[in-house]
Amino acid sequence: MARLVLLAVLVLFGAVSARAEDRAPVVLAAASLQEALGAAADAWAKQRHPRPVLSFAGSSALARQIEAGAPADLFISADEDWMDHLDRRSLLAPGSRKVIAGNRLVLVAPVDSTVRLRIAKGFPLARALGSGRLAMADPAGVPAGRYGRAALEALGVWAAVEPRVVRSENVRAALALVERGEAPFGIVYATDAAASRKVRVVGVFPASSHPPIRYPAALLKTAKAKDAPAFLAFLTSREARGIFARHGFSAP
Repeated sequence: MARLVLLAVLVLFGAVSARAEDRAPVVLAAASLQEALGAAADAWAKQRHPRPVLSFAGSSALARQIEAGAPADLFISADEDWMDHLDRRSLLAPGSRKVIAGNRLVLVAPVDSTVRLRIAKGFPLARALGSGRLAMADPAGVPAGRYGRAALEALGVWAAVEPRVVRSENVRAALALVERGEAPFGIVYATDAAASRKVRVVGVFPASSHPPIRYPAALLKTAKAKDAPAFLAFLTSREARGIFARHGFSAP
């Protein structure tokens, strides 16, 4: 998967103008941002800027590609940890880091499911799963999975469900498993659930059960696109925040 992400970025990078300073910014962004960031890029293009080239994957995969030298201008992570990871390796442009949005964590089921659960301390998730599996992004590295594990641990149910977890490469892959009925439940962001007509929200995890969900964005030290700093600034503007809000994201 990591090689595929790098290949996709290289193809996207090669599709833009040969003059680096004149090309559209290449943005590597967390998978959960697909609709909102696409809308922000469209709004930016309407202001007569080159539309940013967007590549989505799990934050962990993208951070590793940046370490490996993937040509890009901006990185937007679904958590602070992966941005910190790159910062410690001096791969970010100093002073460019900004938090652009927040999110909530939800439990989803296929839209035709009739199961009801109240998310609280010790709630019977393992019993509700029956012989099924719990879909979530890989807790070993993907932000949505880390948040999900933290929430389940705080609620005292992680030990019971861990053997039943299907670990996906990103949050959208976990969502897809529930959409296709391959998993009776999944843990995703509220915005992922809102973007799908094939799942319903069973419950929202208490904000106190996991670290705050924040999306930091930063210029990469190797950024060359002239428009990159301005697009990053746009992502914190009132217009962009309105776009994120319409897609279910909270203010930073």
